[in-house]
Amino acid sequence: MSLDPARILDIDPLLDDPKTRIVVCCGAGGVGKTTTAAALGLRAAERGRKVVVLTIDPARRLAQSMGIDALDNTPRRVKGIDDSSGGELHAMMLDMKRTFDEIVEAHADRERADAILGNPFYQSLSAGFAGTQEYMAMEKLGQLRARDEWDLIVVDTPPSRSALDFLDAPKRLGSFLDGRLIRLLTAPAKLGGRAGMKFLNVGMSMMTGTLGKLLGGQLLKDVQTFVAAMDTTFGGFRTRADATYKLLQAPGTAFLVVAAPERDALREAAYFVERLAAEDMPLAGLVLNRVHGSGAAQLSAERALAAAENLALAAAPSAAENLAEARIVDQEDGKAGLRNSPDTYGSSESPASQPAVPEAPAPDAGSPAADRINAEGAGAARTIDQLTADLLRLHAERMQLLSREQRTRDRFAALHPEVAVTEVAALPGDVHDLVGLRDIGDRLAADESPTRAE
Repeated sequence: MSLDPARILDIDPLLDDPKTRIVVCCGAGGVGKTTTAAALGLRAAERGRKVVVLTIDPARRLAQSMGIDALDNTPRRVKGIDDSSGGELHAMMLDMKRTFDEIVEAHADRERADAILGNPFYQSLSAGFAGTQEYMAMEKLGQLRARDEWDLIVVDTPPSRSALDFLDAPKRLGSFLDGRLIRLLTAPAKLGGRAGMKFLNVGMSMMTGTLGKLLGGQLLKDVQTFVAAMDTTFGGFRTRADATYKLLQAPGTAFLVVAAPERDALREAAYFVERLAAEDMPLAGLVLNRVHGSGAAQLSAERALAAAENLALAAAPSAAENLAEARIVDQEDGKAGLRNSPDTYGSSESPASQPAVPEAPAPDAGSPAADRINAEGAGAARTIDQLTADLLRLHAERMQLLSREQRTRDRFAALHPEVAVTEVAALPGDVHDLVGLRDIGDRLAADESPTRAE
């Protein structure tokens, strides 16, 4: 079954369009988002655009595949690309804590910034608070877009447990930092003087006592010190999160949902497609990675298993008949010996025109030599039959896998017929250099869907 041409995602026009300024690759973890983002960035750069790829992948595969020793919070230019069209490729890896530090340094004076950066609660928050990584990814995206230095920004979203975290976490963190609890904790510091102390002693004593028991007295003190120092930046978190959110809804942004042809990955992709539609965010289409194929799709799993069973039961004629009928074995009567004969291999002459070769005398029937030859011949035949049967079983397993993948894709297509799709065939190994990324880019653009069962 092939994709409907109307539903094939055409990648090159998307990358070439100067109005496309941001491409966001999103999806569940382990489906190839990082490789897809890098391949798209490389292809766009080699087609003439100045591109930066922002990855949040902690495995550092992107740096390795691009030949860069290390990626950090600063865009690094990638060498070795084909820049004959005038394009450039830069890459960077989000440093969550460094991005948070940059926000503090940009919105506070030196003394207050030092107080915040040295605060234990801030250090814990910036290093691993739930949602911080996703929020900082949005912050960095906003910074890159504001600089207006690149034609195209390709974002590899964080490897979250759920793909929806990329959209939800920034608002959650912004709500926390601008929420009622934090403002309540900063109220005494804002009032100041005796009034503040009186409010703290009378109005806050019960709450702070309870929080002190829950959080620990020192942690509560660190939180109060932190939020007092951060007071000047509170509004900025929510404002910037909202601004970046609107940027993601803008016409110049395109979301690509990346998935594998597996039930869980496509279920997550379906949720994301629905969420993007609900948030009015522009979905370009679905990239379906690691799709399996077969060059012998006309031989079904059932027929392959039947042929293997026939061989296992030593029913060689039936097995050969099945294989010949499936056009897997294509030889006519009498040609098997010629094909394997060293006398005629590679020769255009017929056997009749070949000079006669004296034959060695056959051993006498019943002699030890004859028995040994018969045994060896029978053993060789059994070995070939067993090998053929094993190959047929492997083929059957592959065809069953193809069938499962096809059913999964069909279910997604039935739920979301409007979503354009491009398929990328499964590769035998990992992508670890620019050549591999370029190959992925070619496959993305060409939609080289592997041969599948009808």
